[in-house]
Amino acid sequence: MTTTSEASTRRRGRLMLNKVPEVTVWFWVIKILCTTVGESFADWINMKLGVGLVNTAWIFTAVFVVVLGVQLRLKRYVPFPYWLTVVVVSVTGTLYTDILTDQLNVPLWISSAVFSVLLAVVFGVWWLRERTLSIHAVTTLPRESFYWLAVLVTFALGTATGDWTLELTGWTPGASVLLPLGLIAAITLLWKYGANPVLSFWLAYILTRPLGANIGDWLASPKVAQNPGDPTGLALGTFTTSLIFLGLILATVIYLTVTRSDVIETYEATHDPQTTADLRRERIGLAGFGLLAVATTGLLVWAHSQPHVGPAPETDATSTVQLAPGQAVKKFPPAKVDALKALASTALKDARSGNATGAHAAAQSLRDLWDADQASLQPLDNTGWTFIDAQMDSVLKTFGIDHPNPPMSQARQEAELTTLLTDMR
Repeated sequence: MTTTSEASTRRRGRLMLNKVPEVTVWFWVIKILCTTVGESFADWINMKLGVGLVNTAWIFTAVFVVVLGVQLRLKRYVPFPYWLTVVVVSVTGTLYTDILTDQLNVPLWISSAVFSVLLAVVFGVWWLRERTLSIHAVTTLPRESFYWLAVLVTFALGTATGDWTLELTGWTPGASVLLPLGLIAAITLLWKYGANPVLSFWLAYILTRPLGANIGDWLASPKVAQNPGDPTGLALGTFTTSLIFLGLILATVIYLTVTRSDVIETYEATHDPQTTADLRRERIGLAGFGLLAVATTGLLVWAHSQPHVGPAPETDATSTVQLAPGQAVKKFPPAKVDALKALASTALKDARSGNATGAHAAAQSLRDLWDADQASLQPLDNTGWTFIDAQMDSVLKTFGIDHPNPPMSQARQEAELTTLLTDMR
């Protein structure tokens, strides 16, 4: 039987040692660390450096292709390239969901449904081709390719469901940690009882994303909310949080590299083999997963019905303060004002020429740069910043950016952009 199995594996692809680490406590620790640093590092690049959401996604997609190429060329599991790939894929999957939500205004419940179906398709094709979804059998290039595709989708799905949970409940990041943590604990108990190990693994894997992201938001968010419904936390900032968790990841990877305690071949040599599956216990475990889903749905419905502070409702963005042209930006650094004016001028030029796609992209870049500069500009002149922010919001509304409405007429876009440029001249 062993010979037949090995021959079948060789026909399906190049035979390698297993490319995935053993699922020990170290696996889950470093997985959560990677998820947290992925969330905070992406936010830092996107917001603090002013790169922008779309540009950040392009950057990390390119990095993901490179590191995945390195990982796929290896013939066995090596901690550093494997976990580097996990960090990068965590950022990439998160960014894809953020683009759907923030740029394309796709509701989170739709994103969650789409990624759930996509993950089911990936698992279905993987099973039909390989007849296994076990990470203990990632020994060929096709299986590893399916594995990383599934990982990418799980991060996107975890992002969508996690953000949707926060949207429904209004919980703070600190309180939101408890839900995925409790579900992972319950899944672990069901697995210990005899639930299907493959299903248990992938359910827990998906939940580590909202768990790690909420930990990152809790550490990085300010202690006092700037606006109603904004997250609060320990105020470490995204950069400091990223550095702390990158250091912890590096220390853990070095430990695993030296001890090889998470290499499946090494683990199997030092641990007793697992007992055969008990179908009755697996069915009971499956029923337990169903009850968990029902209980979680009930909890979210209850939390959504409770009074809570959500994001501030959209109101008329027109500033109550009237300033002369140029007065609002008088105290701002000229270089920063020129950069904002250049993007606004590009958006206006594209709008006038009928290049709706280019105008929309320039407006998004304008929004990203303005948000990134808030921390440095607002303290210089809060009145001026508030005045420009109101007009900036009017511009974004005409493009349907950060607003639920569809893009408005070309004439309306041109008028608001012209007003913004006049205010910044």
